[in-house]
This record gives sequence, C-alpha cells and structure tokens, in this order.
Amino acid sequence: MKLIIQIPCHNEAQVIAQTIKSLPISLDGFDLIEYMVIDDGSSDGTAEIAKSAGVRYIVKLPGHMGLAAAFKTGLDACIKNGADVIVNTDADNQYLAEDIKLLVEPILEGRAQIVVGDRGVATLETFSPSKRLLQRMGSWVVAKFSGIEIPDATSGFRALSREAALRTIVLNEYSYTLETLIQAGANKMSVEYVKIRTNPQTRPSRLIRSIPHYLANSSTTIVRSYTMYRPLRVFSILGGVLLLGGFILGGRFLYYYLTGQGSGHIQSIVLASVLFIVGFQVLLIGLVADLIGFNRKILEEVLYRIKLVEIEDSTQKKDDIDIHN
Repeated sequence: MKLIIQIPCHNEAQVIAQTIKSLPISLDGFDLIEYMVIDDGSSDGTAEIAKSAGVRYIVKLPGHMGLAAAFKTGLDACIKNGADVIVNTDADNQYLAEDIKLLVEPILEGRAQIVVGDRGVATLETFSPSKRLLQRMGSWVVAKFSGIEIPDATSGFRALSREAALRTIVLNEYSYTLETLIQAGANKMSVEYVKIRTNPQTRPSRLIRSIPHYLANSSTTIVRSYTMYRPLRVFSILGGVLLLGGFILGGRFLYYYLTGQGSGHIQSIVLASVLFIVGFQVLLIGLVADLIGFNRKILEEVLYRIKLVEIEDSTQKKDDIDIHN
C-alpha cells in the first residue's frame, strides 16, 4: 500500500519546510509514504525549498490557478504515481500531522472512501465568533444538500481512497471543499469525519478575504453544485412555487369574479397567467437539465474509464522499463 501526502501551496516558503518535516515517514498499513507539493504559481521559491526538504514529487502549475485547481491536479498526479490512499493537507501547517493516522484508518478498514478532519469549528479559538457561526451554518447547509452528516464542511485535511480520487471532479475555481462533499453525497460515497487537532495559526486565511466575499463564493458553489447533481429537484421546487403563486392569484380572481367584483381585480388574472407560463417553463427546463444530468453521468463514467486505461498503460510502461533494466 502506498500513501501520498499532497500539499497544495502558493508562496509558502516560510513554513513549507516545517510542514514537510512534521509529516510521518511511516504508518501502519502502508509500505511506502511519499510527499507531493503542488506549486500554485509561487514566486518565493516554495518548490525549491520543498525539494531540498525531501519532497520527491513537485508539480508546478503554469500560474496561480487557485486552490481548487491545485487540489485536483494533485489528485491526478498522485493517482498516476501509484497512490492507493491520498491525504491532502495545508502548506501553512494548520493541521497536526500526527492526526494523519486518524484520517487513513477508516479507509484502511474499508469503512469509508473519503475521510475529513473535524476541527471542531464551533469551539475553535483561532476563529472569530462570526467565522465560527458561518462555519456552522455552512456545514449545516452542505449537510442538507449532500445528505451527509457534516460537522466541518470547509476542512481541507482529508484522505481519499484511490477509487474516490478517480471519481472526484472539481469544476469550481474558488475551493474544492464544499463541491466535493456535495458530489460525494450525490455519488453515494461513504464519507466519515474524525476529530483532529490544529496548530497555532501562522497567517490569516487567504481563502476568506472578507465575510461578504466568503458568503458570495460559498453560496454560489453550494447552489451550483447542488443544481448540477439534483437539477430536477431544484427546478421542480422553483416551478412549483411559481405555479402555486399562479393558483393563489387565479383563485383570488375567481373568488372576486363569482361575487361580482371581478372587474377591479383583472391584474390578478394577468399575473396568475404569467406565473403559470413561467412555472411550466421552469419545469420543462428541469426536465431538460435532468436529461443533461444523465449525459453528464455517462461522461463521468467515460472519464473514469479513461483514467483507468491511462494508469494501466503507465504501469505497463514502468514494468517494461524495469524488465529491460
């Protein structure tokens, strides 16, 4: 069994060596542990410091593409390099590396495909009261949308099995944490949370620039991801609300019409007609989106099989090289 610990980073020259130094060199259940740094367009020599600290795999992105792109690039690179289990951790040494053994345990025992570290955001002292409240609210919303019990939705300290990594697709450019959980719930993946510890904060979060910025990006991510995987439900609810409004206004006009007062309420029947038309259109959009969703599932399965073929080809080439040597 091979474990690769991936570290997406951007301009982390001051702390990357310390983060790498704290990582485990051996764990029960694994024959080999290796490290991978995904350099997201750093300009301070982060990659060079990581290499001198003993990191075998350095993946450099062509520019600063963001955390989500770095995370997904890392997963693909880990799979290609033979990882059976992948652990993702932050470069700023936020998470206690000793708790990696807690992350991988449920995967090794076959209980989960994805394991996420629970920081205890409701009581985390390094978070301000407003941030703790937002974290709890966000986790509750994602839990409702994904159908998974989620105490800490934004934790980046997580482990994935090879199968889960192969089926993980990150489309959002802001962050991967929320989208991948909603995706996991839609794909019926087994997700487990474990209590983890954190180190003292070394710098302010780069992802949460301000509360409005965080709310706008997180809300967009949640709505977009849920709509992608549950389009018929979303559009049926929207269409149902519009049709209900049309029925109410239509009933109101009918009541006044039957009581001889309809001439003063003609606007109700006009608005009811508009709501009926738009409501039916939204329902039709939902049906079309649902059909597109089936096509997306087919494409995801095709992509999954292509990845498997690429891995098999890569493994075969390595075996051929070893035989020739």
